[in-house]
Amino acid sequence: MKKIYTILSGALLSCSALAHAAAPLPGLAAKASELAALPDGGRLSIDKHGLHLLDAAGKERALLKVRAKHLDLRPQGNGAIAVVMDANAEQVVPVLVDWRTGALTAQKPFPAPPFGIEAACLYRDAQQIDHLFVVGKDGQAEQWLMQGEQRLLVRKLALPPHTKHCRADDAAHQLLVNESKIGVWAYNAEAEGVPERKLLKRSAESERKGEAVVRPWPVPASGTAAIPAGATAAAASAAGAATASGTAARAGATAAGGKAIVMPRGQTEPVARTGDAADDPAIWRNPADPAGARILGTNKKQGLLVYDLNGKQLQLLEVGRLNNVDVRQDVMLGGRKLDVAVATQRDDNSVMLFTIDANGTVATAGAFATGLDDIYGMCLYRPQDGGLEAFINDKDGSFLQYRIDSDGAALSGKLLRRFKVGSQPEGCVVDDRNHRLFLGEEKRGVWTVSARGDAPAKLSMVIAVGPQLAADVEGMGLYHGASHDYLIVSSQGDNSYLVLDAQAPYKVRGSFRVGFNIAAGIDGTSETDGLEVSSANFGGPYGKGMLVIQDGYKRLPDGPQNFKYVAWEDVAKALKLD
Repeated sequence: MKKIYTILSGALLSCSALAHAAAPLPGLAAKASELAALPDGGRLSIDKHGLHLLDAAGKERALLKVRAKHLDLRPQGNGAIAVVMDANAEQVVPVLVDWRTGALTAQKPFPAPPFGIEAACLYRDAQQIDHLFVVGKDGQAEQWLMQGEQRLLVRKLALPPHTKHCRADDAAHQLLVNESKIGVWAYNAEAEGVPERKLLKRSAESERKGEAVVRPWPVPASGTAAIPAGATAAAASAAGAATASGTAARAGATAAGGKAIVMPRGQTEPVARTGDAADDPAIWRNPADPAGARILGTNKKQGLLVYDLNGKQLQLLEVGRLNNVDVRQDVMLGGRKLDVAVATQRDDNSVMLFTIDANGTVATAGAFATGLDDIYGMCLYRPQDGGLEAFINDKDGSFLQYRIDSDGAALSGKLLRRFKVGSQPEGCVVDDRNHRLFLGEEKRGVWTVSARGDAPAKLSMVIAVGPQLAADVEGMGLYHGASHDYLIVSSQGDNSYLVLDAQAPYKVRGSFRVGFNIAAGIDGTSETDGLEVSSANFGGPYGKGMLVIQDGYKRLPDGPQNFKYVAWEDVAKALKLD
């Protein structure tokens, strides 16, 4: 079956059969296995002889000799970027198409995958980065990105076997693939999104013949597709046909949502355990050397990790299943001023203390029991007297506030008060300056309460789960700026980060996502658990502070989880913060 495509509304719109054309196709177009209609009235076509650039009359303007299969394209500048598979080399070749000058220019090919290619298609993400999906006969698949000469493997996927066609719906962030005798599946095309797929309703042809057909993907909600000036009658007819028959569902698809995208500046080495392992970071500032800071991170299958600002792992303390960690510096403990880290230990529901020396070396210093059944999150508080207190929570919603002290030989925790939220919490952070605790109830929102141990535990809602904050509510941190303080919250349900004023009425300043930094070879972030932020000067790109974010899906390429470094200056610029 021949296929025809057209560039409409800045995206590629496909039609499943040549019969959608308004009139018989002229010249070489009539012999093509796949076609793409261009805004100038011309067409791209492929056959066993190559990729052809044709004028409106079907006359060849340019030829790229290749045994071509699997045509796809996206608009780019005064032309398009197309991809075709070289069937002899089993490689996909990007091609610059300039319909004004009538030129086809082959670019650096993608590496040949370790399987034969049965389908290939393009996807353009919210950063306007072009991705390539290649699918094998047995269901093996890869997602690559390209920018200039760079070809980077993003991830590997498992798709239905015997897939013959794929297309991506850029606006809905969906990869559409067919499965014989089943129908058309919509997969999440975002590598940083939660892996998922949805079966779209079978076409009548699929039900009748027992075959799946990749149907035209949706046009704008109005039911009409804008056609650029100079579009042909065939393109207009294709748009109308797609409007009438395009039924691929967008229900539940994650859109860009107008959120700013910030690129990471650095990342840590991956943790040493696969699966859901990395969880919560903390930052230690070196007063004598800004660049000598340390990033602490929990591996909830192993212990505590210590990294430098280049992301190099310096220490691994294998002390068990640590969940959350926090740091305070210059606190009074046992009559001494110390820099300390405190973490929740899920093996025995205890609280562990670590000391940090002047060189940033971390050492264990003791632990105390809590009596909780399922210890989870925690955060530290330094009250006015310079001591050390900790808020510890349980999955049942319980919060315990302890005063931590030491007699030089043993660590102790004195319970100051207890309170509870209605469902599972985890992330929390304390504003030491204003003695306020902010805590997240994962399915409900962010609460605040006085951090003073002798104050009534009267909670008030800062922001509820809703349009701006998607459950689960996870990690949070406080940025103390020169003129404003900000609360940053992990909105795990939409892979974004919400920024609010840290004082009532807690005005929302915006939200952002962390995308690809292709030049540095760093992927974005998603499904974030913990985060931490500091306004200290760490030098270089982190002169105005840094944000450290746990990444639930390590890409470029796939690997164990890690932590990403984001320059606060980039966040402030993206959200126009003071």
